[in-house]
Amino acid sequence: MSRYTGSEYKRARRVGFSISETGKELARRPYGPGQHGSARKGKLSDYGIQLKEKQKVRFMYGLSERQFRKTFDEAAKIQGIHGTNFLRLLESRLDNLVYRIGFASTRRGARQLVNHGHITVNGKKVDIPSYRVKTGDVISLKDKDKELKVVLEALSKVTKRVEFINYDDKKMQATYVRLPERAELNADINEALIVEFYNK
Repeated sequence: MSRYTGSEYKRARRVGFSISETGKELARRPYGPGQHGSARKGKLSDYGIQLKEKQKVRFMYGLSERQFRKTFDEAAKIQGIHGTNFLRLLESRLDNLVYRIGFASTRRGARQLVNHGHITVNGKKVDIPSYRVKTGDVISLKDKDKELKVVLEALSKVTKRVEFINYDDKKMQATYVRLPERAELNADINEALIVEFYNK
């Protein structure tokens, strides 16, 4: 299945959840897209609730169903709470961390930066958005790309960063210092419902 290239605002409104985690998509029209988006809909079944939760997270990180399921299965092999491990694996993707650092203002923009070869990990170019960053790895821009207008604009809008990333302003590089705690991730996600969905 090809990657979705449509409106992220429509996706966000469909699941009633801010994919960008900024709330902008739902600020003006906090209801589903389309002619009947604001009409009252019937109560969702348990399956419908679980599916919606899964779609929320999949849309947020911008993954295909196949990538999403593969990551979920990988999380099952790690000791600990399945749902928390799953979110940590999603957070450890290179495209997501480029977004968290602030090199791009959206995850889609971050994925494009990685795809086009602007990002390095420990000094080596990495152009695979799904690359799994390890704790201690240093993420930076290639020297010739540190003046990219799109990057400078995105960085100028950053007001706060997550605590599991250390950013060096002068070097324009960040270190993934540790795995995130569950409390540091989106509180509106109920990962237990995703575990239930896939374990049926």
